Amino acid sequence: MGRSRYKIYEPTYPHFITCTVLHWIPLFTRQESVQILLDSLKHLQNSDNLKIYAYVILENHLHLVASSDDISKSIQKFKSFTAKELLKMLQENRVTTILEQLAFYKKAHKTDTQYQIWQEGMHPKLIQSEEMMLEKINYIHNNPVKRGYVDEAKYWRYSSARDYEGVDGLVAIERML
Repeated sequence: MGRSRYKIYEPTYPHFITCTVLHWIPLFTRQESVQILLDSLKHLQNSDNLKIYAYVILENHLHLVASSDDISKSIQKFKSFTAKELLKMLQENRVTTILEQLAFYKKAHKTDTQYQIWQEGMHPKLIQSEEMMLEKINYIHNNPVKRGYVDEAKYWRYSSARDYEGVDGLVAIERML
């Protein structure tokens, strides 16, 4: 994952992963931008054997517990593809304020592009036990509750909490409970 100081030593094992928009810019406030993320995750489920155990998408970041044949490469593909598609969407819709912010906060060493969508790295944490897996899943599902967006996790549309309540969510997951 580029210049990240976070390393993955067990690339096929489940990891807790966080992807954050540069400078916490609220980019995922419209269904159209979230759909880009969902479509990319679905594609990686087919192409990279991505297994998602839990996820949540909020306005400026997302959390996953996931594994794949090589989770680092899968997330790299995810961030690269979604960055291109999100920039295209922002440019087509002339969302100049956000584009200006993405250009302003872009890291100086990113000389090959005018904009930067994602913060570097993904802060991977290896899931080392069933207890840790359940802890991270609960953390993910309660993120919108903690922020005061919903009263119960199952009401957040862009989360796997619904799947754990027996209702099909927007992305297929590997249920742990």
